[in-house]
Amino acid sequence: MNKFYITTAIPYVNAKPHIGHALEFVQADVVARYHRLKGEDMLLLSGADENALKNVQAAEKAGVPVQQFIDENAKLFAELAEKLGVQFGVFQKGSSKDHHLASQKLWELCAKAGDIYKKSYEGLYCVGCETFYTEGELDANKECFEHPGRKLEMVAEENYFFKLSKYQDKLLEIIEQDELKIFPVTRKNEVLAFLSQPLQDISISRSNERAKNWGVSVPGDDSQKMYVWFDALNIYQSGVGFGLDEEKYKKWWPADVHVIGKGITRFHAVYWPAFLLSAGLVLPKTLFVHGYITVNGQKMSKSTGNVVDPCELVAKYGADAVRYFLLREIPATEDGDFSYEKFKTRYNADLANGLGNQVSRVLALAIRHGIKPELLDRRVVINEWEGRGLWRHLENFEFAKALELIWQGLPEESSIVPQGFWDVYSVSGISDSTEAHRPFDPKTSAVDRDRDIVNNLTALWRIAVALEPFLPQAAENIVQQLQSNESHPLFPRIET
Repeated sequence: MNKFYITTAIPYVNAKPHIGHALEFVQADVVARYHRLKGEDMLLLSGADENALKNVQAAEKAGVPVQQFIDENAKLFAELAEKLGVQFGVFQKGSSKDHHLASQKLWELCAKAGDIYKKSYEGLYCVGCETFYTEGELDANKECFEHPGRKLEMVAEENYFFKLSKYQDKLLEIIEQDELKIFPVTRKNEVLAFLSQPLQDISISRSNERAKNWGVSVPGDDSQKMYVWFDALNIYQSGVGFGLDEEKYKKWWPADVHVIGKGITRFHAVYWPAFLLSAGLVLPKTLFVHGYITVNGQKMSKSTGNVVDPCELVAKYGADAVRYFLLREIPATEDGDFSYEKFKTRYNADLANGLGNQVSRVLALAIRHGIKPELLDRRVVINEWEGRGLWRHLENFEFAKALELIWQGLPEESSIVPQGFWDVYSVSGISDSTEAHRPFDPKTSAVDRDRDIVNNLTALWRIAVALEPFLPQAAENIVQQLQSNESHPLFPRIET
């Protein structure tokens, strides 16, 4: 059995999750479920980036011990995933003993390669990004582009450095030749532009004093803690046994896909492969980079009070409704906007009046006339969707296009759909076919009526199979209704 190993980024746990985290969790889960649908041995990993300075500062502000603080917040992220129907096979905490040991092994491998050295350094540090910046990398106000309005700290101390400059040519080669493939190509081009400038060696440790004695200790030097990115990126390996369970590690590594937000592309496309090259380890295969979510056109922030809690959305409208909006309305690789008006409009149009209404209509007719569906073999249906290009969209992370195919079907000029026929693999196709053939009309012959009902029941089965990666609860609900020959509302309409 082929294996497929996919990860989300490892979120900081200095605050509770917001809707941007939900977007990434759902995107990764859809890809993971698709590969499970194909019959592959699949693992989805996430976790908690717990060794960051921002976590320590947030715990101090809350007046709570650091370990208690990160444990409580990490639990919120795991609970969010569960509420969204996201199935993590591993949730790796950065504060775990196994992760500390694995990160120390990575350090030792890089040191053995001669790529770690110690020197004094002074520079501007962004706690939000947990990284040093040169003045040339800042905006006109000498602030970080990711965290405008937040003052950078001038830090001067003796740290360990990694010889990033040593790997410039190799990094250019692996990105250009897609040995590490980056989706979309615009992000790949940004990385290549960054790599076209001379790379500077990077600090990979902090003094115990600045780290507040929190984090992974540097091997052989108890006065230093590892720089957050050196250990956090290694969660992708420590979660699958690196340095601890060689058999498990060999099974899963390398990662087939890292799902990340655009703000941390450099760390994953430059720093992470450089660490792995230094350590003599295999590189991940693909980076999928998504954009950010704004709210009513504005960047989310606590100061403006517009942070959207995805758990509240799920509690009110259901996990699949939230999943659908994030996948259909938010562009997969660009920034997208959330508003409650957009959410309700999309819900009512596509889920309540669209899918939910068609399921109710078809099943009501089937029950009335005593018709039970003969469900096609599931593998046959999966292959049918392959032929229609659905899974190709998921291979390219085109979530909205995939859902549009399920809802709207193929264009009439498609060779798969004969001209003049409705594409009854789709939600709208069921509606069009029903209105044209009128199985609900007493004047329609019993033969024509029953044939149309059977065709529509088969279409619902095909749609349910296609929806498994996207809307798992709705897919299961449709199948249960088909098998039990019962009907109940799938997505009750939201009154606006």
